[in-house]
Amino acid sequence: MALAKRIIPCLDVKNGETVKGVNFVNLRSAGDPVELGKAYSKAGADELVFLDITASFEGRKTFADMVTRVAENINIPFTVGGGINDIEDVERMLHAGADKISVNSAALRRPSLIDEIARRFGSQVCVCAIDARHDSDGWHCYLKGGRERTERRLMEWAREAQDRGAGEILFTSMDHDGVKTGYANEILAQLADELDIPIIASGGAGCKEHFRDAFTVGHADAALAASVFHFGEIAIPELKAYLKGEGIEIRQVGTTK
Repeated sequence: MALAKRIIPCLDVKNGETVKGVNFVNLRSAGDPVELGKAYSKAGADELVFLDITASFEGRKTFADMVTRVAENINIPFTVGGGINDIEDVERMLHAGADKISVNSAALRRPSLIDEIARRFGSQVCVCAIDARHDSDGWHCYLKGGRERTERRLMEWAREAQDRGAGEILFTSMDHDGVKTGYANEILAQLADELDIPIIASGGAGCKEHFRDAFTVGHADAALAASVFHFGEIAIPELKAYLKGEGIEIRQVGTTK
């Protein structure tokens, strides 16, 4: 039996508040992360992702106290990322209440960080987040919240992250982020088909059909979204009922960690 697909709200946090933009810029406020996390947990979200989106760019640490406050108010798995640069940062976030740690810029700069996390805490703790854009010369990975292009190719880096011990890949298409025209299903399917670890789709959700397509066309194991949930455009219980009606194996509302 196939594993149930997961629905994951994402809290992009800047200066203590949840924000959302388009193509990684033009951010607007979306509310208090603690209250949003609590509401999503009650609504039946399968997991929650908390990303301090300017931590890498500004060179500071994720706010551990906010992580703790979110963790105390939810009963679903909780992934934290942003400014995670070494094992000490990972330990700090796990101690604050995170279940998994998302690494992005720091892992691109020093790939052995993935090995260290997997060895110390297990692959299930390590989520490798990849922000990529389809440039004229193919899919490239970006650093610092999408501000800096690298010469690392998406598929090459995703395979290396898996080989080093990442338990999941959280892939965000920068071209699709916040545009609400659907996920990058073609490259998602390539990632899902070529890798053995779960792929979380991110960037592009605008309607229920987009989630369906991420699972059926993109072969994703989970679909992450932000603004459609934050601004009340899609309710998680309704989304899950729709997906179930489309024949997609989905966890029922009320399932907890």
